[in-house]
Amino acid sequence: MLKRKVIMAIADGLGDRPHPLLEYKTPLEYAQTPNLDRLASEGITGMMNPISSGIPVGTDMGHLILFGYQPHHYPGRGPIEAIGIGMQVEPGDIVFRCNFATVDENGIVVDRRAGRIREKTDEIAEAINGIEIEDGIEVFFKPATEHRAVLILRGNGLSDKISDSDPKAPHDGKPYHQVEPMDASKEAARTATILNMLLKKSHAILSSHPINMKRNAEGKLPANFILTRGAGKMVKLEPIVQQLKVKGSCIAGESTVLGVAQLAGFKPITDSSMTGNIDTNVELKARLALEEIAKQDMVYVHIKAPDVKGHDNEPFEKAKAIELFDQMVGLIVQDLPENVYLALAADHSTPCEVGEHTGEPVPILIHGPGIRRDRIMQYSELDCAHGGLGHLTGNEFIRTLHGLIGVVKKQGN
Repeated sequence: MLKRKVIMAIADGLGDRPHPLLEYKTPLEYAQTPNLDRLASEGITGMMNPISSGIPVGTDMGHLILFGYQPHHYPGRGPIEAIGIGMQVEPGDIVFRCNFATVDENGIVVDRRAGRIREKTDEIAEAINGIEIEDGIEVFFKPATEHRAVLILRGNGLSDKISDSDPKAPHDGKPYHQVEPMDASKEAARTATILNMLLKKSHAILSSHPINMKRNAEGKLPANFILTRGAGKMVKLEPIVQQLKVKGSCIAGESTVLGVAQLAGFKPITDSSMTGNIDTNVELKARLALEEIAKQDMVYVHIKAPDVKGHDNEPFEKAKAIELFDQMVGLIVQDLPENVYLALAADHSTPCEVGEHTGEPVPILIHGPGIRRDRIMQYSELDCAHGGLGHLTGNEFIRTLHGLIGVVKKQGN
């Protein structure tokens, strides 16, 4: 059998809707993308719904599917984030995805991201790490990408069946939510009580933290509160690499993606210059993707910026982020080995007019040896809707790639 490999380039939140500021084009249609368009003219394209038509997914679920899992394998966002930033997570731990946020004296959320804080979050986090709340409960807290962080509660009698404290976009200007139990169990009630206590105590600590006092003096928003969401209980999944008997790597600067990669058994590769925004180092990502594919069967390379600009309602900036993705892909193509497929995808749509994930499908593409080329000449939502791959679910798209590299078992005789 032919021995072939695949690099999957993922533009987070790529899909969008026509925008009046962009002459009623999507950011992908508006952007200058010569490399993506050349691949479309030489490959096969289509559209993908991560789960099914009209169902929005989070970055965690979208990437879980792109790495080869089914939706029912989802362990919760918290455990994925924790693994992605190198925290030690044990079975039974209750793990939360968090934001550093700014609230006023009445608990009103001024900014869910504390001005998209990046600097000295490790020092702020250390003030909460190990905080004492209740006997027998251990608290672990660590910063993640930019304004994000992860919280772990460890101990007996805890549950992940609790609500979020994060009011979520676009609800700046409203109070944070009190955490509530989501079922009638005493474990859920206890966990909600513990977390509410932790939020109040951490707010008191962070409000007087020297870094936040300095931010106030400089006119910056202080990271004086922690918003929690995505509670999950750690479970053990069989790594995809073991199921398929392949080796793989993932190059990313975003902790969620790196966490999913590690669950799936892919080697995580990151660098401080790989930010979660438009200043990420695409040259390094492209170089590492080429270096890794020489040793591995599958390599994922990820860029977060299109999603960030979609959430921020910035269509021109999103188009620039897509052009950055085009630049990265172009660098990969320059030295792509002949036995390697290059696939393009996104985990979900993040339309600028909405500022949140939606259920619209995303464009997909496969380029490489022996591909049945279609007649599409441009990589965009409208053009790829007429492509030769048709409309696939996320699992169907990934299985197609697995089939191309020869790791899908034949059915029947």
